[in-house]
Amino acid sequence: MRKERPKNLQISTVNFPITAIASILHRISGIIVFIVLALFLILLNYSLTSEQEFQNIARYFDSLLFDFVIWGGLTALAYHAVFGVRHMIQDLGHWEELESAVLSTKLAFLLTALLSISVGWLLW
Repeated sequence: MRKERPKNLQISTVNFPITAIASILHRISGIIVFIVLALFLILLNYSLTSEQEFQNIARYFDSLLFDFVIWGGLTALAYHAVFGVRHMIQDLGHWEELESAVLSTKLAFLLTALLSISVGWLLW
């Protein structure tokens, strides 16, 4: 017996709760942190090969684009760390109810925004 269920194929009409958005962004930030960490390790490796390579790598730090990459990577790291702590607190049995989960998500977004602004202020 086959049941005919309604199907919503328009993704733009789906309204995700803020906790679901935070969870998806946490996964995306983990990927960004992984890629940026690999980039920074490659730059570190090149900078340690010779003094000339170090000078070449040091010139990258004068670029606005490179500063933006550093800011983006550190913002992704801050987001991933803040929401990782939030997830660990939830694993301990706290903030599992919808109201407290939404509140903790909003506070984590606020903390991440403050950390991102602080990093941007330090870079520029």
